Amino acid sequence: MTDTLKVLAISGSLRKDSYNTAALRAARDAAPADIIIEFADLSRIPLYDQDQRDREVPAAVARLAEQIKEADALLFATPEYNYSMSGVLKNAIDWVSRERPQPFAGKPAAIMSASMSLLGGVRAQYDLRRTMVALDMHCVNKPEVMISSAHQRFDAEGRLADETTREFIAKLVTALGDWSRQLQAGEKALSPQAR
Repeated sequence: MTDTLKVLAISGSLRKDSYNTAALRAARDAAPADIIIEFADLSRIPLYDQDQRDREVPAAVARLAEQIKEADALLFATPEYNYSMSGVLKNAIDWVSRERPQPFAGKPAAIMSASMSLLGGVRAQYDLRRTMVALDMHCVNKPEVMISSAHQRFDAEGRLADETTREFIAKLVTALGDWSRQLQAGEKALSPQAR
């Protein structure tokens, strides 16, 4: 592990003016100097098709899987569609989860959600957390960041305009960094080389 942590930001929205992508940009801006946040692109990932996978893994899927392998941690932001995470995000997860070795396993991760509703995407987070358990990711429990009434918290240029929300996002990024280092320290302690 280097002193700098590489975090991969994954937005479950393809919309150009997505509040979730804007929240990830706010996380990048609020991150401490020892955390670098890079962005994944889900826009070119096709609908999951086992026949297609048997023929050839699409380049966009292979790229995302490689980004996940290289990242020290993952930061998800998802809108809530029909009481669940977005199909875009679930589809990308389904593709990558078929890779061997499975790249999500053991990854520290955190979740944010932004929604125009008053609940801020809480049900989408619940479903994403269940999927994380199935894939053996290690999710930060708190702070929870659910950005309600998102249309009132970002300005016309997509910049976060709400200071309280900015503070919560900064705390989540810091918690993800601390959690990642804690898990990596535990892995080092258990490795045969450390004995």
